[in-house]
Amino acid sequence: MTIEINNESGVDIDEAALAELGRFVLDAMEINRLAELSVVLLDAEAMAALHVQWMDLEGPTDVMAFPMDAADGPIERVDPSAPPSVNKTNAEAMLGDVVLCPVVAADQAASAGHSLESELHLLCTHGILHLLGYDHGDPESERQMFDLQAQIVENWTTTTGREPIRAPLPGTGGEVRDTGGPRSGGGRR
Repeated sequence: MTIEINNESGVDIDEAALAELGRFVLDAMEINRLAELSVVLLDAEAMAALHVQWMDLEGPTDVMAFPMDAADGPIERVDPSAPPSVNKTNAEAMLGDVVLCPVVAADQAASAGHSLESELHLLCTHGILHLLGYDHGDPESERQMFDLQAQIVENWTTTTGREPIRAPLPGTGGEVRDTGGPRSGGGRR
């Protein structure tokens, strides 16, 4: 599995940990080990330019995902409640680019009460799920994506011994973070 990290943000980031997280997420989603992923970190000005160009929204954002449009890219999910279709025998495929903005992430990390690294790991996980066909355009899709995201980052922190990540709760537009309370399924969000 090739995960390329390209830090153009000017912010000192643990690139090896970000690549390790990418591998962890793709393994958790049972993506072919030959898949490739690109993670790009940009400064606020470059991210704002992308945000306007692709979303027609002013200002920088925290994360954007650009799936590859080629036939070997991520499979579009017809039923958003079904898990993404994954062909484990597929040849090498470039999933796409996850673009992160550490400056925006730093503000969100402070509000969430965890480190910049934790926020970048959450955002990278979020971006990878978008590359795999997950979205949060309606309440049910948001619940599914945010629950999966919370499960993956919880498993990541438990497996690696990193600090807990306060993932956004479904139904809050990402504005309310988990405080570590029990989930209805017995785990944590």
